[in-house]
Amino acid sequence: MKKSFLDAMKFRHACKVFDENKKISAEDFDYILETGRLSPSSFGFEPWQFLVVQNENLREKLKEFTWGGQGQLPTCSHYVIILSRKKGSMVYNSKYITHMMKDIQKLPEEIVELKGGFYENFQKTDFSLIDDDRAMFDWATKQTYIALGNMMTGAAYIGVDSCPIEGFDMEKMTNFLEEDLNIDTEEFGVSCMLAFGYRKEDPRGKTRQDINDIAKWYK
Repeated sequence: MKKSFLDAMKFRHACKVFDENKKISAEDFDYILETGRLSPSSFGFEPWQFLVVQNENLREKLKEFTWGGQGQLPTCSHYVIILSRKKGSMVYNSKYITHMMKDIQKLPEEIVELKGGFYENFQKTDFSLIDDDRAMFDWATKQTYIALGNMMTGAAYIGVDSCPIEGFDMEKMTNFLEEDLNIDTEEFGVSCMLAFGYRKEDPRGKTRQDINDIAKWYK
């Protein structure tokens, strides 16, 4: 199992152009989405949504202001916009946080109160997020990257390629979310995007720093 996982990590690369004639099966893509859904998040509050954009006209609109996806948007099998929640729903006393604790995590009332208190202190004191909307969004966005990494590695594990994409115009993307996808951009913002499919050509060999240069032990 260890070898299989490392093999998947070595297989994964940022695919710039996909084989447009090869499509991911519905079963395999459901599995990829499930690796995102099951990802961990701070306090277990899951600040993400995954928008799967398959419509060609919508992809063509995205291509106009997504300079990082020029090769991927026309050729990938599946294209995902990962959204992150903003302060309005991530603040400690929001309806969303209460919903997560009571309805999703199904915590008893005394634990809801205890956990809510820890979360409030975390936002106000530990990380000083409460008075900075951008800091709150960035904190939530960091968690979506856990789902991003799991989806890419999970895809690689079954031989599916991917590419994370951050290269886009944020203002135009926000307008696109509002006007074309009917997303409430007061509640959500774009974290990043992710293309999936099958490579058209083999990539060059993977390069990484030596483990001794990046791992420091304190015994």
